[in-house]
Amino acid sequence: MVSESLISLWLAGSIGLLLSIVIEQCMTPKPPLVRPWSAWALHSGLWLFFYGLLVLALGRVWFAIVAETAFILVLILVNNAKFKALREPFVFHDYEYFTDAIKHPRLYIPFLGWGKFVLAVIGFILAIIVLMLGETVPVDRFALAGQLGGVIAIIITSGCLLLAGNRYCPKVSFLPSQDIIALGLGASLWRYAQAAFIKPIKHSPFKVEKPKNKLDQLPHLVAVQSESFFDPRSLHSAIRTEVLSAFDAIKQDSILSGKLHVPAWGANTVRTEFAFLSGIEGTTLGVHQFNPYRALAAGWHISSVASYLKDLGYRTVCIHPYPASFYQRNIVYPKLGFDEFIDISAFSDDDQFGPYTADEAVGIKMIDIVQQSENPVFVFAITMENHGPLHLETVESADITRAYYAQPPAGFDDMTIYLRHLKNADQMISYLKQALLQCNRLAGLCWYGDHVPIMPTVYDQCGYPAGEVDFLCWANRPLEESQKGDNKNLSAHQLSAKWLNVMGLM
Repeated sequence: MVSESLISLWLAGSIGLLLSIVIEQCMTPKPPLVRPWSAWALHSGLWLFFYGLLVLALGRVWFAIVAETAFILVLILVNNAKFKALREPFVFHDYEYFTDAIKHPRLYIPFLGWGKFVLAVIGFILAIIVLMLGETVPVDRFALAGQLGGVIAIIITSGCLLLAGNRYCPKVSFLPSQDIIALGLGASLWRYAQAAFIKPIKHSPFKVEKPKNKLDQLPHLVAVQSESFFDPRSLHSAIRTEVLSAFDAIKQDSILSGKLHVPAWGANTVRTEFAFLSGIEGTTLGVHQFNPYRALAAGWHISSVASYLKDLGYRTVCIHPYPASFYQRNIVYPKLGFDEFIDISAFSDDDQFGPYTADEAVGIKMIDIVQQSENPVFVFAITMENHGPLHLETVESADITRAYYAQPPAGFDDMTIYLRHLKNADQMISYLKQALLQCNRLAGLCWYGDHVPIMPTVYDQCGYPAGEVDFLCWANRPLEESQKGDNKNLSAHQLSAKWLNVMGLM
């Protein structure tokens, strides 16, 4: 005779699996129900496997169902929030969102919504209390003829489904929206996870023979990856042209300038950062394009612009005013060839403008390093001042006067906050230019944005930008005409090599 707990186990499992399908239909983009049987096998196998483990650990069948269903619901909510802000669905590499949201809540939770977050936490706690008190552990929990036998059968079934689904499931394109529509969330995450454990096979263009230059002939090099930097003036005629007056002025004298195609939209700074430093196009890395630093931290070795310059005799320094462990930069940067990494610990509260370290403070730190260096130095900075969420800051009346010719439309608060910080980025350009003009050695400045800012309410009115940002390369002394580059659009992975080329270093 089949035990009551065994019937409850399979009934709850069937209901839970059906719920997972219903919840998946609430995600954006919505995967169709018609998909390869192998994709459904992976979906079902994953769900049953974790269901079996939860029942084995808890002994409470319905508690396990609620816990797993709640996790899937949170996953869908995170996916939808990410897609709305970044136009990209949840991928396997995003699993760190859950730990990063605890370590750095301001960077993540506001995009989900504090209200949703608080309700989710309260609901989770209440569900635990109710289910722990309302459901008892069956007496046959560890009996092969009872719950234990049913759990083993479920885990074996899940294993068979995963093996069959894995063998026949189509390959993924690593275009997240397309893969989710083709296979569903579970199967696409499974395929991405498999690929994540395979080390990339790709070499950097900086693994080349170095030219023979004397140290006193090498220029100082300063590169700035400016947070969310792009020219927004074309979005609305009310935006004052002078918000980027220094950028406009230095662009007139630049040796290279144009639009930069970056592999990130709204966030995921490390994708652009890696492209610039490595010279490698992200799409050639498969799944590792979503966070190449994880592969580097795990043992992948490549050359970079920093290691190339270090071999020439440069001292190489990176500045990023945020915790060194974020994106494992404290592990990655030494592998990329940086001699020194200056993080948030080198800045004080007085260095802040808004919630983050001011661009001015970063610029001062950069010039201090250049001025104190007798030998050539490469300083690479990733700024933070203009980092969102912009909607958490408050607009002041003076901001509107400084940023616009006329009263901006309703719903432009994010843009107003953005322009407040963008003006400071522009002043940083002016400061760097003036300081480098006083340098007794040839010096080059490379300036570019990592991605466009997240401003959905603004873009809903003005149209969404394509995602390209602005860049320029400038030298403190006139270069020979043969060294100057063509002012044309580039991709982020092309910029550093092009810059070194016009500076006579490649």
